[in-house]
Parts: sequence; structure tokens; C-alpha cells
Amino acid sequence: MSANEQPIDVVARFCAAWADGDIAALVEYFTDDAVYHNIPVEPVTGRDAIRTTIEGFTAGVDRVEFQMLHIAAAGNIVLTERVDVFTTGAKTIRLPVMGTFEVVDGHIAAWRDYFDLNQFMSQLTAG
Repeated sequence: MSANEQPIDVVARFCAAWADGDIAALVEYFTDDAVYHNIPVEPVTGRDAIRTTIEGFTAGVDRVEFQMLHIAAAGNIVLTERVDVFTTGAKTIRLPVMGTFEVVDGHIAAWRDYFDLNQFMSQLTAG
């Protein structure tokens, strides 16, 4: 990541990188004191907490892909409209998500995702 890179490019690369499945690489996109907030649950702060959170919701998942529908930026704020796809051996969960990213010096300082937790859970438990 470069401090000279445009915020929209940082976020686009971050979202694309999910398909690689490398959590350590994903965590490197964040500032040391970044805040990650999946709006239906409590926010977490710092790279270690972000790593733990990502590991928690990707446990048992074979692949995660962020399918970007739209991306827009104003200054250091980047908005995404995505479908996050979680693939396991048994099923595929598709979750519509709106995300807000704040980028500082080429790293993500804040990430907030807005989605319907019930929509995720109902797909997770569906037979």
C-alpha cells in the first residue's frame, strides 16, 4: 500500500483480495488503530481484534468473495455496494452489503459494513 495511492484504489484492491483467502494480507490493509464495525454487532479496534473478527466469521468457510456492484469516493471516504459471497462445501451464502471506508495514508482507518444479520443467519441455517 502506498500513501500516494487513491483511497478508491486501496478499497478496490482490499475487496478483491478477499478472494485470495489470506487473512494476514487483509489485516495489512488497516492502520494499527483501525476500527471495524459490522453494524449489527459491536465494533472492534486494532489489527489484532480485526484479525480475530475476520477469523471468526470465516471459520468453516472455503472462500469469501466480495462482488463489487458499485464503488464511489469523495476524498478519503469510499462507499461500496457489494454482494459478499461465502462458500462452504454445503452451501453458498450471498449477502448484500453497503460499506463505508475511511482511508488514511494508503491504509484503512475505519470500515463500517451495513447488512441484515438475519438475512445472513437464515441462509446459514437453511437446509
